[in-house]
Amino acid sequence: MVNDPELDGKYLGTITQDFVKVSQTLQEASYQLRVRKISDYPIFPISKVGLPVGQLLLDKNTHQLTWNYYFSFLDEFVQRQLVADEQRFKDAYKNPEEFCCLFVVDEQFTNFVFVPYPEEDLNSPE
Repeated sequence: MVNDPELDGKYLGTITQDFVKVSQTLQEASYQLRVRKISDYPIFPISKVGLPVGQLLLDKNTHQLTWNYYFSFLDEFVQRQLVADEQRFKDAYKNPEEFCCLFVVDEQFTNFVFVPYPEEDLNSPE
């Protein structure tokens, strides 16, 4: 589960543009999934078209985004056989307080990507 090097070009720009706008919502959703004991492994599938995995969280048209954002978790990915080795996934999963686990689905690219949440108010006066 390594970030695909192809992500650097075609995908990184559009994901980053959206992520700045949606990171707080995704971080809060991740927190809620964990604090409510739904899952310690939140996953946010993103796609430009509809997906049969997860529940829609942010519609790209409604929120003027490039990607649709869904929320899900490891159990659903295991049940749908999208994750074959659950322990390997858990070992590779990054701290959900600091990183967002995106499952990017596009025509020629499908992979897990861990994106760091922006630091909070670095430029604000103390």
